[in-house]
Amino acid sequence: MTSLVRFSPMTELRRLQREMDRLFDTFFGREVEAAEEAAPVTWVPRADLAETDDAYLIQLDVPGMNKDELSVTYHDGTLTVSGERKSETKEEKPNYIRVERSYGRFYRSFTLPKAVDEKNIEAKYENGVLTIRVPKAEGSKARRIEIS
Repeated sequence: MTSLVRFSPMTELRRLQREMDRLFDTFFGREVEAAEEAAPVTWVPRADLAETDDAYLIQLDVPGMNKDELSVTYHDGTLTVSGERKSETKEEKPNYIRVERSYGRFYRSFTLPKAVDEKNIEAKYENGVLTIRVPKAEGSKARRIEIS
């Protein structure tokens, strides 16, 4: 009897994204913390990216985490969000029938245009959602031009 294996394109895309990130980090000489290299990525939080007239907005779903477990950095046009969701360990060992919640380290990076105001990047964590606001630099904002 043959067994059926479910193909998940999102899993393959995440794997490809991690490999491409590693390739670019190696090629361009970006420094990656040794801890991030050693720890495997076991889950990737979902993200929404939006653009307004004056900023880029990034929202990541990271329920069950504290803001102290998250890290947000910006360097050379790349915004990086990383963190670790730890598994709850208790003395008692229940018989789980199914475990769907993922635990472990995650690492997401977003390439943004160079024309951002990096000194005024803001991050806010509320109700399991990390919201990052990256303001655009003054020269990159769209302006209306009057027609004479």
